[in-house]
Amino acid sequence: MERTYIKDIKNNLGKQVSLSGFAQTIRKQGGIIFLILRDITGTTQAVAIKSNTQTFQTLQELSLESVVTLTGEAKENSQAPNGLEIFIESIEVLSRAEPELPIPVDEKGEGETNLDTRLDWRYLDLRKEKNALIFKVWTTLEQAFRNYCTGNDFIEIHSPKTVVTSTESGSELFEIKYFENKAFLAQSPQLYKQMAMAAGFEKVFEIGPVFRANPSFTSRHDTEFTMYDIEMSFIASHHDLMDVEESIMVDIFKALKDKHSEEIKQTFGQEIEVPKRPFPRVTFKEVKKILADQKISSEKENDLCPEEERAICEYFKNKEGHDFVFIHEFPTESRAFYSMRDEKDPTITKSFDLLYKGLEITSGAQREHRYEILKSQIEEKGFELKPFKSYLDFFKYGCPPHGGFAPGPSRLVMKILGLANVREVTYIYRGVKRLTP
Repeated sequence: MERTYIKDIKNNLGKQVSLSGFAQTIRKQGGIIFLILRDITGTTQAVAIKSNTQTFQTLQELSLESVVTLTGEAKENSQAPNGLEIFIESIEVLSRAEPELPIPVDEKGEGETNLDTRLDWRYLDLRKEKNALIFKVWTTLEQAFRNYCTGNDFIEIHSPKTVVTSTESGSELFEIKYFENKAFLAQSPQLYKQMAMAAGFEKVFEIGPVFRANPSFTSRHDTEFTMYDIEMSFIASHHDLMDVEESIMVDIFKALKDKHSEEIKQTFGQEIEVPKRPFPRVTFKEVKKILADQKISSEKENDLCPEEERAICEYFKNKEGHDFVFIHEFPTESRAFYSMRDEKDPTITKSFDLLYKGLEITSGAQREHRYEILKSQIEEKGFELKPFKSYLDFFKYGCPPHGGFAPGPSRLVMKILGLANVREVTYIYRGVKRLTP
């Protein structure tokens, strides 16, 4: 018999169905056994009676989280979860689980198992319905990002993840042995996105892993994560980039609202609101003044600390009712060597961050495309020119004005779902002290 997914039971009432999934809960009440079966589409109640000797005995001996296929009649039952149940006629155990689970899958309430233990047993933790929803949200979000890019004539690229030089900061590089040479895991596809501009591709995007040897244990840091990258030629300023990112975010939230709004509200208690355009835009200097007026102390003269990010987002939420805010014109000292500097004030860059609900989710900038100026900016940042020779060559034979940005989807999903840690929304987390599973 062809398999029926749990979500489709309601379309098969009164019929024989075959369901496959995990035994989430088993409850024995005298001559009746109730089974809650779970597949990727949801859960349903199934019931077996003692007179069905073989099926009843199989369920008597069944351990939680075993994988089974059962057949039976789909019926309405107002007292059952979702108002539906299956009257089991036969059951086959496809894979029997060990009787003692290292962590519970059907947890009642939050916080019963600490996060580190759950990450040790991530493949069991991911069986929870709310965790499956997290990655359904990821899938929809990523498809919306890809749809925007392909629908607006962006070319997809896949840049190498083994590189010979730094993109951002040499202190955050993972060094690897590459045959007889030394190489590093890429912190960003930045340099190769710019190569695509020199190649005349004009608009490119990439979805891929990046690596940061950052010895941080905060709730928003990891050492390997996914980035969405955009680069565009013939821009007039970084404001063109912010315009594009606004469009992308609106499309993402529309897709999430259309497909998952009810599930997200029921599971995570979060409303999906499609942001209105334009997003608030404020310069770095203006932000510092606003924060100073609010008596928010600053740990960083040329950048923003987490407390400042939270405070400025709260300020604009109260003032304009917006969860997003762009901060632009960051000081030269806090931006990478390839950020273009303002013609009138070279102490500031044509760069920006996008903050969402108190957290930076994107960094972007117009890039410096002029060969000689780029060379001098590399040296000003304290780098030797030699390791950047192949990168600098991109700009020797003509390169259009360009810029780009890189949204971090793990931080975005975390905030959308109201979760407190990127570990929760990362399929398999990598951090300073975690290389398994």
